[in-house]
Amino acid sequence: MKAVVYEKPFSVAVRDVDDPQIQHPNDVLVRVTSTAICGSDLHMYEGRTAAQSGIVFGHENLGIVEEVGSGVTSLSKGDRVVMPFNVACGFCKNCLAGKTGFCLTVNPGFAGGAYGYVAMGPYTGGQAERLRVPYADFNCLKLPPGDEFESDFILLADIFPTGYHGCELAQLSPGESVAVFGAGPVGLMAAYSALLRGASKVFSVDRVPERLAKAEEIGAIPIDFTQGDPTEQIKEQTGGEGTDKGVDAVGYQAQSHDASHEEPAVVLNTLVETVRPTGMLGIPGLYVPADPGGPDEHAKHGQLLVSIGRMFEKGQQMGTGQCNVKRYNRQLRDLIIAGRAKPSFVVSHELPLDQAPQAYEKFDKRIEGYTKVVLHPGHALAA
Repeated sequence: MKAVVYEKPFSVAVRDVDDPQIQHPNDVLVRVTSTAICGSDLHMYEGRTAAQSGIVFGHENLGIVEEVGSGVTSLSKGDRVVMPFNVACGFCKNCLAGKTGFCLTVNPGFAGGAYGYVAMGPYTGGQAERLRVPYADFNCLKLPPGDEFESDFILLADIFPTGYHGCELAQLSPGESVAVFGAGPVGLMAAYSALLRGASKVFSVDRVPERLAKAEEIGAIPIDFTQGDPTEQIKEQTGGEGTDKGVDAVGYQAQSHDASHEEPAVVLNTLVETVRPTGMLGIPGLYVPADPGGPDEHAKHGQLLVSIGRMFEKGQQMGTGQCNVKRYNRQLRDLIIAGRAKPSFVVSHELPLDQAPQAYEKFDKRIEGYTKVVLHPGHALAA
């Protein structure tokens, strides 16, 4: 089958790789109809992880069940399904507690597994024509048949639940204000989720004009951090108090306020200043234990200088960690079906699989409007 394969930093290729096979009675094989490129994929693409040449990328996957293992009970050939980026067993201590992003079974020695991602287990990615899904009864979310809502449903694999998770980590309640740092796909989903949850004011902080314009379109208040201290800009619009809650949708490759260099802890520290005393911070933005391209030796080992004293002084709390997609994906699916949510507003391009190398390059450079790319294996779509 054709698949997107990592070659070296800033280089991927579409190659022929072995077709997946049923390896366990609980597996299914899915013919992939949509698979998205994630900002997290760019960390590997840029050589900012320990990813080795040959890995097949792709943790945001949707498709049609083609083959069903003998132990699968709830799925049939022809079912349309979307998979959480988390690979989870459904029966370990964390899965039973709903913390499927930290499954203790699927990736021995590590809490959590995922498709096509470094250190997240032996699960081939879905930027390919087919995908093996383990523990399929647990990991597949059924969708209505046909192709309606395809560009909305693909976002259930990761970024829509992850944006929502940021609000959940911050314990955002109706009527509260929130500052969302980052207006990339996850940041826009966090801002959108905050609006769905009834936030009174949602501030969207970024420096890319197109992203800020998109945030404003959905009802968020754009804050360009290159035009002045974002904390001060937000305090001016909150009576000097700051926001009730904050969300970091940027992660460890954050830019300094003048956008001249990377400053890995800048979003965390700015949130501490932006959120009012006793407020809550939600951190779904990716932080890693090792960053080969970190700007200093501490950053290279995932150690950042965070203003913990200031945070303690303000009595703030922080929630962190990757999204437990299954906690949210069914409800978010039903919001889409009911017409209450349309997250596909973030999708900028829908392309055939063979255009993945160009899509990665343009997405990485943030050029030509590339913000969220959905690949369609087996199709000749272009947008």
